[in-house]
Amino acid sequence: MAAGDFEGSPDTAVRLRAITSELSARFYERDDVVRTLIVAMLAGQHSLLLGPPGTAKSELARELTTRVEGASLWEILLSKFTSPTRMFGPIDVAALSRGEYRQVFDGRATTAHVAFIDEIFKCSTAALNETLGFLNERLYHPESGGAPIHCPLITAITASNELPSGEESAAIYDRLLVRLEVDYLSDPSNFAALIRSAVTLPVPAVRTTITLADLRHAVATAVPEVEVPDVIVDAMCTLRAALRRRELICSDRRWRVSVRLLQASAFLDGRDEVAENDLSVLMHVLWDSPAQRPVVEREVLQMINPDAREALDLADAIEELAAELDAKAGQSRDALSEWAIKEANTKLARAGKKLGKLRKDTVEAGRSAISIDRVIARQKAVHARVLTEALGVDASLVHVQS
Repeated sequence: MAAGDFEGSPDTAVRLRAITSELSARFYERDDVVRTLIVAMLAGQHSLLLGPPGTAKSELARELTTRVEGASLWEILLSKFTSPTRMFGPIDVAALSRGEYRQVFDGRATTAHVAFIDEIFKCSTAALNETLGFLNERLYHPESGGAPIHCPLITAITASNELPSGEESAAIYDRLLVRLEVDYLSDPSNFAALIRSAVTLPVPAVRTTITLADLRHAVATAVPEVEVPDVIVDAMCTLRAALRRRELICSDRRWRVSVRLLQASAFLDGRDEVAENDLSVLMHVLWDSPAQRPVVEREVLQMINPDAREALDLADAIEELAAELDAKAGQSRDALSEWAIKEANTKLARAGKKLGKLRKDTVEAGRSAISIDRVIARQKAVHARVLTEALGVDASLVHVQS
């Protein structure tokens, strides 16, 4: 099979790319989050959406999980009082009246192909071990003490407003390979579009789906068949050494399992071989605390694209301007306008032009522009904030170009 040819079910990858586009268009500033969730699903791994309330974590998870036709879906909001039987199967009262101790598993985690678990770190102590077994080994040990039940779970999307605070919830955190931070919208024009969507009738949209059979085939057969060349193995060894120098240590297990994510990323793009561009998914795997994520991101992106170093330096300068704008809250409009005109607007426009050139050079060189696109999006968002908050431009009319 020639490099670049796709074997298996190319329609699955095509449909998943369509789902990626549809969800990215619906959920503003979530392009990378959507794609990474789908990559995790293809890899048969679990993911965490980490962010404050009101950032559409649950809505996004539900919209994605319901795109799998024929799949048994299971959703739950956990609390410290959630019992294992509520999650995995309540006691059959009718059977109990006959002296039989049985559980009803239909419609519970035990029979789910895809799961959405909200407030995952509020898992009760009583349900902890069963939840760990469910996520890691896809097993449930019945209350009756019978043989363990093999659960058909393919992937679980979990969500939380906060990081785990104790050893018990930290054990669950370790089972979630992909960790995605979501925050409130930063671009005023996107926020204006969000508000407008609340008062306008929605236009019926195309809703692409995939079948459970196709997803299972991709996870079990097509994705594992994607080749991982030696250059990717070498890159991962180099990345591991770079992160260890920064005192960021990941377990050997996490590194090993992350290879399947790289294969899933290539599959999603319709390729039969992992490329350097696929390494970008590791930005969401190799950190434990959000404070570590920028360090991991920089190391990963610099490996993928030599131009990323300059783009990331520009990103730092853009964040400094955003922080400066935050610090000026409460100042007079005249003071804000003077700062915006003399300093912020000029610097942001210059950064936008430089990022545009970097992106052009990167694309012409055949390299991934994912890192530069992320910085460009941030530059546009901060520039829009300056225009609206400092210069009083109508947010709904803002369309900043890099």
